[in-house]
Amino acid sequence: MTIFVVVAAVALVIQAGMLVGMYISFKQMREKLTAMQPGIENLVKNSTLAVEQSRKQILEVTTRANEVLDISKRQLLVVEGVLNDASGRARVQLERAELILDDTLGRVHETVALVHRGVLKPLREINALSAGIRGFFEFLKGGRPSVAQVTQDEEMFI
Repeated sequence: MTIFVVVAAVALVIQAGMLVGMYISFKQMREKLTAMQPGIENLVKNSTLAVEQSRKQILEVTTRANEVLDISKRQLLVVEGVLNDASGRARVQLERAELILDDTLGRVHETVALVHRGVLKPLREINALSAGIRGFFEFLKGGRPSVAQVTQDEEMFI
């Protein structure tokens, strides 16, 4: 039993030594932390200020970006209105130009038809009349012309 008591006493002494060592190391750590505390407090204070400034700047940037987007949206609506108006007017002008072109082509067609009726038809009639008179005089002269004397008009019927 004495051996067990001695072993227990040695264990208690070792535990007491460990407790004293832990106390000393905790005391040293506390002194170091106490020395570092003002620096850590300044760091926390500066970090807090930086975070607040960043929040304010982000809020300003967001506000300005929203304003720019609103202005852009309004300007796009105005531009869209102008483009719609311009395209509508261009469409109307193209329709008018098409109507004018159709009218002009109709008048040109009528003019060509009048020229055919008014100028070319009488010319053909005069040509036919002169061919008839020529044929009459050839008949009076006597005989039919030989094949060597065939005219261009007569070649079409041969």
